[in-house]
This record gives sequence, structure tokens and C-alpha cells, in this order.
Amino acid sequence: MYLLANADPKKVICVGRNPQKPEPFSLCVGEGDPRYSYQQIHLVHEQDRLFELLDSEKPEVIISYAAQGEGAVSWKKSWRFFETNCVALTRMCEDLMKRDYLERFIQIGTSELYGSVDFAAKEDTPIRPTSPYAASKAAFDLYLLSVANVLKFRMNIIRPSNAYCPGQLLHRVIPRAVLCGLTGQKLPLQGGGRAKKSYIHARDLARAILLVADKAPLGTVYNAGPPLPISIRDLVAKTAEALEMPFEQLCEVTDDRLGQDGQYWLDSSAIKRDVGWEPQISLEEGLQEMVAWGNRYLDVLPQYPTDYVLRT
Repeated sequence: MYLLANADPKKVICVGRNPQKPEPFSLCVGEGDPRYSYQQIHLVHEQDRLFELLDSEKPEVIISYAAQGEGAVSWKKSWRFFETNCVALTRMCEDLMKRDYLERFIQIGTSELYGSVDFAAKEDTPIRPTSPYAASKAAFDLYLLSVANVLKFRMNIIRPSNAYCPGQLLHRVIPRAVLCGLTGQKLPLQGGGRAKKSYIHARDLARAILLVADKAPLGTVYNAGPPLPISIRDLVAKTAEALEMPFEQLCEVTDDRLGQDGQYWLDSSAIKRDVGWEPQISLEEGLQEMVAWGNRYLDVLPQYPTDYVLRT
């Protein structure tokens, strides 16, 4: 959506393993725009089809969000996370290096690589993944850095903090909190919400991606997040304020999740220095958007799952 509105692209092709999501989650992105198309192709099992598409369209920039997510569930069937997050992407990039039409590959990494920190982690902070998910993401980042250095693969890595926006799947804390508040349910507040994380609106992340694609030196890694983290408890409290309801009415304390890190916190001074990026959308403004989205689709959102489901 952001690229179509702000980048004046010749074409935007979205590739996903599933059929395009229904309107509450797709938000009808690209509908009626001849520059946009969606292609259902499985990264792990259908790379032949993927390269038929790529070689036909010859994209100048590829932005890879591809990942098995959710560190909390990666303790079981951990190999699936490496299958997608490392092996399939490595295989794809090895073939991309043979394509001279590709000008830049941008990998969307994760702040979880640094593990729990008590300071704002920089791009050269030692990597300390604390889940199989984070380890699989770290492995591919290290691969990209090696091929950029030795084989001159034209890439960048962006490690964002937790992104959110209208249309986000309901297992994430903000959309789930909004749905719970609008339907009179209790949000399970794991560990009382002591863990601290950083949150940016997806439009801010999209702007960071566009700036990196246009201006950043090749081979560089950038963190992208707000100046300070926020506890999950305070995040849910702000969501309750946006819903105009008491905090205690919105949530109930439950046991903490396995392997929960204490704090994710990023130093984003490098991306500000190199391409002029910093977040512009406040958490309060973003939460108002989330509540408006929840109200707009309240008649259908309760039909969708609020738990993460691991698929191949």
C-alpha cells in the first residue's frame, strides 16, 4: 500500500504462500490498480515457479519478509523455522546472484537477534538469539553478510522493532487486545506484561524500506525502531485508553511464555544518519487507527483465530 502510494513504482508484485487474505487483513491493497498483482507461490516448495515469475518480471528490488514467525512457538518443530528462514532463503539468494536485473535485495530481519538487552542495541552489538526462531533469522543474516562481503551480493538488512498496523493478524498483542476490548473478552497478559518491547507503525517501517532502497549504501545493516521500549503492560494500558475502557476490564494476568526475553531495544541512529529515517507515527495515533479498524470489521473479525498456527 505504501509503495503504491509513495514510490511511483512501475509494478508491485506481492508473493505469498497462501491465497490473498480477506478484506479485514488485506485491506483491499492494490484493488483496481494495474500496477499491483498478488501471486500465490510457496517459497520452500515452489522455487521453480518463483523464478519463472522473477525471470519474467525482472524486479529491480526484492523485499523479503518471508519467515516462520513467533519465537514462542519455535521450541517445537524448530527445523521448520530453519527450513524457511534460512535454507529456502539461502537457496533463493544463491540463484538471485545469477540475475543481473536485481539491483537490491532487502531482508527484513528482527530485533530478537540481539536477545534481551539493557541498552539500545546497535547493528554491531553481538548477536545472542534466545529462541530457535531468532537463531534461524540470525543464520540467514550472517549468510547475507558473508556473500555481500565476498561475492558482492547487492543487499541490505533492516532489523525493525515490532511493527503493527490495521490488518495485522490477530495473534499479535495489539490487534488481539483491540478485538478483546471490542468483544468483551479478557486479553491474557503473559507474566503481567513485564517484558519490554519496541513498536513502530508499519507505515514507518515501509518508509524505512523505501529510503533504504533509494539511498542506502549496499551491504549495510540498519536497525529501525522508536527511541524507547515500552512494557507490554503499558502498551495494553494505552490500548485500553484508546478503547475508552478500564485497563482491568481489558486483561487478566497469566503465566509468562517460555523463553520470554526481558527487553528489546534498538539504537536506530545509523538509519537516521544515512537515509534520514526516524519514526513519525506516535503509538497513541497508531492505536487509534487500530481501534477504528477493529470497529470497521467487528462483524467478521471474531470468526478468525487469535492463536498462531504453525504451517509449512
